[in-house]
Amino acid sequence: MGLDIRWPIGLMFTLIGVLLTGYGTVNRAGSLTHAGGSDLNINLWWGIVLLVFGVLMLFGAARGKKTPPAA
Repeated sequence: MGLDIRWPIGLMFTLIGVLLTGYGTVNRAGSLTHAGGSDLNINLWWGIVLLVFGVLMLFGAARGKKTPPAA
């Protein structure tokens, strides 16, 4: 079987990462205030994390073996 599970996982995480990063840049309501007084936009940062993970999964799937090993 030639199914590589990294393709759907990578597509899902990339899509969610793009949506969450876009939402984090537009909407500042998801900001958390730390004890030091700095704002942390949690939607933006987790969107970036999910986007990077999704792109790495897609990169790994693209570089994966195209043909199954010989028996």
